Parts: sequence; C-alpha cells; structure tokens
Amino acid sequence: MQLNTLFQQKSNPDQFFLMAGPCAVEGEEIVMQIAERIVALTDKLRIPLVFKGSYRKANRTRLDSFTGIGDEKALKILAKIRDTFGVPVVTDIHAANEADMAAAYVDVLQIPAFLCRQTDILVAAAQTGKYVNVKKGQFLAPESMQFAVDKIQQSGNDQVILTDRGTTFGYQDLVVDYRGIPTMRQMKVPVVMDCTHSLQQPNQTSGVTGGNPAMIETIARAAIAVGADGLFIETHPDPKHAKSDGANMLHLDLLEGLMQKMVILKTAVNTLSGL
Repeated sequence: MQLNTLFQQKSNPDQFFLMAGPCAVEGEEIVMQIAERIVALTDKLRIPLVFKGSYRKANRTRLDSFTGIGDEKALKILAKIRDTFGVPVVTDIHAANEADMAAAYVDVLQIPAFLCRQTDILVAAAQTGKYVNVKKGQFLAPESMQFAVDKIQQSGNDQVILTDRGTTFGYQDLVVDYRGIPTMRQMKVPVVMDCTHSLQQPNQTSGVTGGNPAMIETIARAAIAVGADGLFIETHPDPKHAKSDGANMLHLDLLEGLMQKMVILKTAVNTLSGL
C-alpha cells in the first residue's frame, strides 16, 4: 500500500496522508492562498499531502449553481500549485474523454462516487498511468469496490486508491460504516476517509446541499482508529461564501489543530498495531 511514487521523498509509511483543498477552483489567488497554508502545516507535521481542487463541478442540484472558471484555466492553476509547492494534486473527472485532458496537469484522477461503476471512465483514467482515486458510491457495499479496483488494474494500472464517503440513509442523510475501511484495505490498495462529503445533507428543498461540519473531527478520529491510510478534507478560509459545498467544508483555521490531534492518534494506533 505504499505511495512512494506519488509522494517521492516525502512519503512517510508510518503516517496517514492528507487529501485537502477547496471543493472547487474558484480563482488563482484564493486557491494559492489555501495551498500555501495547507502545505505549511503539513510540512510542519510531516504529513504527506495531495492538494485537492475540482476544475469543474459537474454534479450540481440547480442549473444556476457555480460549476467553474473554465476547465483549462482551473487545471493550469492546479499545475501551478504542484510546481510552486512541490506537492501532488488531485482533481475529479466526469467523463472518459476528460481523462487525458486532466492528466496533463495533475497527478491523481478522482472518480466521483456517482460514477464509480462507469467502466469507460475507470478504464480511461487507468490508461493515463496516473493514480486513480475512486470514491465509493453512496449506494454500494464496500465489498463491491473490488470490481472498480479490478477494472483499473486489468487496464494496466496498479495505482489505485479507494475513498469512502458514507452510505445513503434515507433521502437527506449519509452514514459511515467503519467496517468498510478494513474491508476495502483487504483489496491491497490505500483507503481514504472523506471526512467532509460523508457529512453532507443532500436533497434539501432549497436545492443547496447542507452539511454538518461540527462532526468532521469525529469522522476523522474514527477513520484513523480503524486503520484508514488517508483523510480527505475539503477546507476553505470562508466556507459560508465558498462557491461549492461550503456547508460541509472545514474552516481553514481549524485544519492545523485537527491534524495535530490526528498525528497523536495515529501514533497511538501504530503502537497498538505493534503489540
């Protein structure tokens, strides 16, 4: 489950890794500011980082919702973050014909949860040779993600990551079944817990997805405790005015304190694992 080719010399097999950044690339200045702060704190705490930003938001409830600033413009910003700060970057794709385009700028291609069974997207992402992070569908059992792993590996790419983001519970809530993390780790791939999207409250009558960010630390603690290899956290300096998913993002000011606690917890988990 090593990610040495992704993190290079910054890889730390005894530490969890972090996928973090804003939900969407809103503009160069704000995204660079977020990246600078996240890189500084993860360097300080020696946490391997993959910076996250969506170059386009294809799955929005309402037609008038923000979708992006332009594909190429946003992807160039992500590439600039990689080149400026020396960290890998991840973005999601929404169709098979987007894989090559995005792969020219980023290190990890992310497959959204709703699309995790789409064979053509998985194969196209695999064939770029990039890491492929597949979000577990809210409608799937953890065991079913073996088939997503198989599609990518059988397409000639062993660089697979799986991310849990909860399971649909009723119409407007998600729950996390933490049995899913060790279940998916048995597939011999790194497993990440999405601590922010798993707290979404979808299908609100306003057409704007709600969230419960006060529970982010709870989700993160439990994930590290049961052996998650990484944490996925969307963060923003002003979530109330973020252009996408602000209701469930972590305020950027809170990220360092949370990560300090997770490092302590990970050390304890490593100690228990060695007993």
